[in-house]
Amino acid sequence: MEQSRIAQSIGIALDRFIKNNQDQFQYASGELSQLLRDIALASKVVHREVTKAGLVDLSGSLGSHNSAGDQQQKLDVLANIRFTRALAKGGEACAIISEETESYADLNNDGKYVIAIDPLDGSSNIDVNVSIGTIFSIYRRKSEPGNPITASDILQKGSEQVAAGYILYGSSTMLVYTTGHGVNGFTYEPTLGEYFLSHPDMKMPVEGKIYSINEGLANSFSGSVQAYLQYCKDRNYTARYIGSLVADFHRNLLKGGIYIYPATAKDPGGKLRLMYECNALAFVAEQAGGKATDGKNRILDIIPVDLHQRTPFLVGSTMMVEKAMSV
Repeated sequence: MEQSRIAQSIGIALDRFIKNNQDQFQYASGELSQLLRDIALASKVVHREVTKAGLVDLSGSLGSHNSAGDQQQKLDVLANIRFTRALAKGGEACAIISEETESYADLNNDGKYVIAIDPLDGSSNIDVNVSIGTIFSIYRRKSEPGNPITASDILQKGSEQVAAGYILYGSSTMLVYTTGHGVNGFTYEPTLGEYFLSHPDMKMPVEGKIYSINEGLANSFSGSVQAYLQYCKDRNYTARYIGSLVADFHRNLLKGGIYIYPATAKDPGGKLRLMYECNALAFVAEQAGGKATDGKNRILDIIPVDLHQRTPFLVGSTMMVEKAMSV
């Protein structure tokens, strides 16, 4: 009945979809709905900047590094400004954790939510016109609004997310999100300036034949990861690795597959960030019927101790992830 209702709403605008489904939110007082609208608004601005980047010299490196040590691209900084500004003006967020800043930004002590965001994942690919994306998580703060932000507000497990998703800037721009009641995808129609429901009740295939991993680092992978890669090759699975986490994840969500960024000799603790990359995609994956792990533990159960904490990451079709963990 629920699936039928959602299927009938294909083509509905994002704002109306959020309003119609607001009663699914644990705290249905309107703030979370407004946050999703603020994120959607900022993504429209970033979409505009991404599509004209080659014309107005927005591609390329800025010459500085972010808090994680990665070289900042011009669009990284611009996207961070756009999302921070939209969330600050919206007034519902008390703090924002971003890949582009060393500490969290204190936005509004009266806000009830904390946002963790990678404003522009894979932005180095903008120079070669490859898909990039935004990843976001939304948490409800633990302290009472009006008080100073506390560590318990900021460092929450992924299982405490109340919403999460991503925006993919590709051949079309898509916003995919969950509030813990399934996953829905919306495609942006730029002439109307609206997102419309295009992928209702998204489900990740239980099994797949695509594996996504940077095989150039294979010599520094553990024996178990190398064994799983050989398992994939022995069965003629297809290797697909774009180098943009959102794009690789989105393809596997639709077609079935596994994305792996394991520990390496250079990064024994993994490279991807738990708070604003892995938690969000793990939440989406699980809500779509998939699985996410660091190789031993469920991603959403990991207790963070640092804003920019890194972790190994395996996410995708349940049977593929389970096989990767068992070899």
